[in-house]
Amino acid sequence: MDHVVPLANAWRSGASSAAWSTADREAYANDPEALLSTDASENRTKGDKGPEAWKPPNHDYWCEYARRWIWIKSDWHLTINRAEKSSLREMLGTCRAG
Repeated sequence: MDHVVPLANAWRSGASSAAWSTADREAYANDPEALLSTDASENRTKGDKGPEAWKPPNHDYWCEYARRWIWIKSDWHLTINRAEKSSLREMLGTCRAG
């Protein structure tokens, strides 16, 4: 299992300054909406990178990945930096109408 928004990225983008409690950190770590089934080598390649540094190798998944990333960041009140936002826009550009 992999976190769409990695734990370290969540920490850097607001969890630390929001002073998440142990219960908050545990809830995020186990949130099924924030988890994604992936193979181990892809998980290691991604590490704690955001979309500005890593994108799913399957371009057909970019739209869904970007949508999930944004939803998770919004739901957990985490920030999105400028480079991240630019990459997310690029990935959202692959979404099909309808």
